[in-house]
Amino acid sequence: MKHRNRSFLLIGWLVTGGILGTVPALFGAGLSVSGLRTEYLENPLGIDAVRPRLTWQVASDERGQRQTAYRIIVASTEAGARAGEGNLWDSGILQSDQTVNVPYSGGALESRQECFWRVMVWDREGRSSDWSEVAHWSMGLLEPEDWSAEWIAFRDEEPLHTNRAELHLPPARHYRQKFVLPPRSEVKRATLYFSALGLAECHLNGERIGDALFESGWADYHQRGYYRTHDVTGLLQPGENCIGAILADGWYAGYVGYGLLVGQGPFQTGRNMYGKTPALLAQLEIEYVSGRVQVIGTDDRWQVSHEGPFREADLIMGEAYDARLEDGTWCRADHQPGGWTWEGAVPAVGNGSVPAVFYDNRGTREVDLGFQAPAKLQAYSAPPIRVTGELPARAITEPVAGVYIFDLGQNFAGIVRLRVKGERGARLKIRYGEMLHPDGRLMTENLRRARATDFYTLRGDEEGEVWQPRFTYHGFRYVEITGLAEAPGPDAVTGLVLHNDTPMTGEFACSDEVLTRFWKNTQWTQRANFIEVPTDCPQRDERLGWMGDAQIYIGTAGCNADVSAFFTKWLDDLEEAQLAYGAYPDYCPYPMGHGSPGKNFGTAWTDAGIICPWTVWRLYGDTTVIERHWDSMTRFMAWRQATTTPEGLGTSLGNPWGDWLNVNETTPVEYIDTCYHAQDCRMMAEMAEAIGRPVEARDYRSRLRAVAEAFRKEYLDEGGALKIDTQTAHVLALDMGMVLPERNRVIAERLVAKIAQNDFRMATGFLGTKPLLPVLSANSYHDLAVRLFQSRRFPSWGYEVVNGATTVWERWDSYTVEHGFNGENGSQNASMNSFSHYSFGAVAEWMFRDLAGIRSDGPGFKRILFRPAPPTPRSNPESEVIHWAMAREDSLRGRIASEWRREDARLLCKFEVPANVSATVLLPTADPHAITEGDKLLGEAPQVSFLGLRDGRVAVGIGSGSYRFAVELTE
Repeated sequence: MKHRNRSFLLIGWLVTGGILGTVPALFGAGLSVSGLRTEYLENPLGIDAVRPRLTWQVASDERGQRQTAYRIIVASTEAGARAGEGNLWDSGILQSDQTVNVPYSGGALESRQECFWRVMVWDREGRSSDWSEVAHWSMGLLEPEDWSAEWIAFRDEEPLHTNRAELHLPPARHYRQKFVLPPRSEVKRATLYFSALGLAECHLNGERIGDALFESGWADYHQRGYYRTHDVTGLLQPGENCIGAILADGWYAGYVGYGLLVGQGPFQTGRNMYGKTPALLAQLEIEYVSGRVQVIGTDDRWQVSHEGPFREADLIMGEAYDARLEDGTWCRADHQPGGWTWEGAVPAVGNGSVPAVFYDNRGTREVDLGFQAPAKLQAYSAPPIRVTGELPARAITEPVAGVYIFDLGQNFAGIVRLRVKGERGARLKIRYGEMLHPDGRLMTENLRRARATDFYTLRGDEEGEVWQPRFTYHGFRYVEITGLAEAPGPDAVTGLVLHNDTPMTGEFACSDEVLTRFWKNTQWTQRANFIEVPTDCPQRDERLGWMGDAQIYIGTAGCNADVSAFFTKWLDDLEEAQLAYGAYPDYCPYPMGHGSPGKNFGTAWTDAGIICPWTVWRLYGDTTVIERHWDSMTRFMAWRQATTTPEGLGTSLGNPWGDWLNVNETTPVEYIDTCYHAQDCRMMAEMAEAIGRPVEARDYRSRLRAVAEAFRKEYLDEGGALKIDTQTAHVLALDMGMVLPERNRVIAERLVAKIAQNDFRMATGFLGTKPLLPVLSANSYHDLAVRLFQSRRFPSWGYEVVNGATTVWERWDSYTVEHGFNGENGSQNASMNSFSHYSFGAVAEWMFRDLAGIRSDGPGFKRILFRPAPPTPRSNPESEVIHWAMAREDSLRGRIASEWRREDARLLCKFEVPANVSATVLLPTADPHAITEGDKLLGEAPQVSFLGLRDGRVAVGIGSGSYRFAVELTE
């Protein structure tokens, strides 16, 4: 006790007048600090959050360690931060256990400001840690007047493409500008800020800048554009320099979604959704030690060439590259005249007006596809899209002479790296597919109008050539190459996995290897579809941010990866796409309307505007995301209220997607709409309470009660049974709290009976499948949930795996060995058959939360609830019952892990809790004397406390650290 008091006396002295940076810690550190992040990102450049949120992790080898205080310093130089001089902000010692999203509270930050920061923390005994390593962020260009560059383009005199019957695939253009560093000038820092209407790859002195793909990002370009920031100090050279960029159509002017397939967009061509001519905005700022700043910005002094090797460059259709046209000096100061033809760039506005007729389900309307500067430029807030892994070829076949197919062993999204040798001018055709036909041919029917084909023309290098596309990507497992002069070796093709670089933080495994494989499939599918927005599929002509898929899957996404920054970005896209009357559209961004005429939203799709912010808050404890989108969400809720019936029931006013891909059981949209309205009210009430809006919370809870009461009057019979007798109807009623708790058993029993009558198979679609297993587990039917989970029969998750799936399929029976791609009766539409579609993979959330038993006890995993849930032995007549399971999540606070294993009449459990976090463990026995931890009885184990009984289980409190429990079971 004397030691503890002395430590806190020290802290008090420091707070009142000591200088922490000059006083060494008096005691050994119980905590260490690492994992510093700003706005969820590591050392981000060019952010525009004026009060950035700072996050760190603490760790300790001691059980029950926690942070009791912290001190943050933010300095304008790295040397200042290392010296403990917080000239921008010194928080002083604040008694707090907060480690996530601590807001910067120093002086106002200016455009371009560099910020270096460190953290020191104190543990439960008052012992100080060492300072963390120095982390860094920089501010972007916060005001419009910070931009002196102007948007430029090439002189575009070609007529607008209007022939839907022909693909129009323009080349990517090269832009450049030479400049000189003054003699004897010492550069302190050089920063490139740039944005693009299209896709830009920037270069400086012959070197590519960074490793990100598809910059600067996708938004509704008329409302908003993203800009990127790169530190290029190390790429400058004395004297003459050259800066450049390669600019392709991208989402701005290229093919988007299924516009070509269904005849939407300008003149029904499916392209030029936002404009005709890509444009570039770039501003290189060179700060010298003397204080002078030199700015090289895009203007009409820049040059542009149409003659580079990128002859076609389209995200969906593919890329054509002619290596004979390469000029390795195009962006170098020593480039000599000759070769490509260069001409002066023009102000983007100089291309004038481009009138067109736009077609979609909202009718036809006149649009102008001439340049329009985005109304707002915003810093890109998600992790960059980059190559995150490589897949070597597993096998090569030759189904037709001269046609070689490489099997990469895994369905994924990305590109290939070719290593080939051949004669100059030989042209290779590279096609992509997720599956093969029985005769070994590439299956491409499901690509629809996506050409998904690349071309490479060899330059004839005797040493061989290496190439990879840069302005397209594909969803595939198999790669077909035509045009090789001789049989290739396996190193001719390597798959390059790409996605927004969301750290893969989750892991799951269990004794059923098929279901462990299925979890891996969810992670691969997530990678393949988290490319700029949460897309529905990566292979065909779609790749849109479908809202229904996103809201169903976002919980699983947070189990598999850190998606905090990714969804922070996409929620801005979502709000931007909100329709004028308050509903959110079916997908975001929303370049074209789709569905029935005039209908641009669908029940459960539109509700993603509430569900996704709520889920981000629950996953990360992020109240800023609630505050940022509160006005948008309240507009939506006002629209939702206005579109209910006078009795308070749901309606079917939008696209009737409903319980998409259910198996012969249709649930009325009006019913679904009522359930989702109630869930929206509950979520809004909880979010209102989280940001200190008690009046709104009360109002939403009152509205929730009214909607639930209207539901009960309309949809329950006198005995309390549902009048809508589908599996999904029962699941939604239970999941969304539509019936009184005392009636839950009646609904749950009927759900179980329906599953049994259906030969213990599901009939649910997108909306019913996600909550099905959680509902069963929550209502005392966990064994049945596990049985469905382990099923290999159609429809089931195991069915996909045993039929060869390496990703999650869009349809339960997308393929079978017996019936191929068109189903047993031949009526399945192979063209609507994505093999990388994460919606049915949402079951992985149950795998983590229910089966392995990791839950957040409140928002943000500050407290954890462990509830391991082994099924009863011999409860599954179809499979050996799962007898062990494990899951881990590397949260913002550190690693959380749960593992259980049944050994005869004992259950062995391991739990890992990060420092500064506590947990409650619910163990499956009512007898505390049947439990030991580390071979000690509960009362003797350190940092373990008996909390009583909860739901028939022993509740145990634990602090941070690793724990091993053994439970003697009575079953």
